[in-house]
Amino acid sequence: MRSSHATPADPIAEFLSQRPLLLLDGALATELESRGADLRDPLWSAKSLIERPQLIKDVHRDYFDAGADLATTATYQASFEGFGRRGIDREHAGQLMRLAVDLAVAARDEFWTHAVHANARIRPLVAASVGPYGAMLADGSEYHGRYGVDARALRDFHRPRIAVLAASGADLLAFETIPSLIEALALAEVLKEFPQTVAWMSFSCRDDRTTCEGQDIGECAARLSENPQIAAIGVNCTAPDFVRPLLERLRENTRKPLLAYPNSGEHYDADEKRWHGDGAHEDFATAARTWHAAGARLIGGCCRTSPKDIRAIKAWAALA
Repeated sequence: MRSSHATPADPIAEFLSQRPLLLLDGALATELESRGADLRDPLWSAKSLIERPQLIKDVHRDYFDAGADLATTATYQASFEGFGRRGIDREHAGQLMRLAVDLAVAARDEFWTHAVHANARIRPLVAASVGPYGAMLADGSEYHGRYGVDARALRDFHRPRIAVLAASGADLLAFETIPSLIEALALAEVLKEFPQTVAWMSFSCRDDRTTCEGQDIGECAARLSENPQIAAIGVNCTAPDFVRPLLERLRENTRKPLLAYPNSGEHYDADEKRWHGDGAHEDFATAARTWHAAGARLIGGCCRTSPKDIRAIKAWAALA
């Protein structure tokens, strides 16, 4: 049995030792909506764990078929507090979180059993999504981070869900859309309580240099760089135009693998619960080349991206 003080296994490092790029999936919630799921609810994608779990599995499978090397689970907005507001007790809430991982694992295993690999693929991974405190508030505050709570409150909020997901059978955790350094450090502190678990840390950013709350992205990378349980650092749910300079700033401050999975470039209105504006001016595959050139080794999409975008990146990567 591995000692509690031993360095945890790092599936990202293992993958990247064999391939130059780990292709992430794209959006889950907005893809569920495009297939008829009604997610106008504080639980967002987690609502489908209750109502349409098979649809979640289908989306995961389609991303694998499109070329994704990893599935991110439907737990971004799943929390004990959020489920509790729906009258779901803690035992059932934990079961729903584990179901989210089971659906991704089942889609991965089904794909791996039936796909024609021709030695061109590595068995895909499953990352259990851990969204920010603001996702539980369901008011869009993950895009500003000014929650009005301290680091201890953030640790106490995140700990129970991390405990469930760390034991769920996922390959790693995905701390994603984190708007502030204080929350990132709180997550990293809780992660130490689960020494055999690794995670990536992905920030939401308001411009080409700073997190949504306003910290320099380079400082964030530097503060996390020596943590052996943080397997990669990057940005997500951020406008594509900001990604390259953010990656360049990250690379100046860490040698960890970098990840980038921005949104489509549209703007989310938290009051109206709607997306506005146009998507990125260049297609995702073209943009992915610039992110890779800037140092990203894990690339995918966030809100309003689809299997089509992942397939396009895969086609480029196969020729690179």
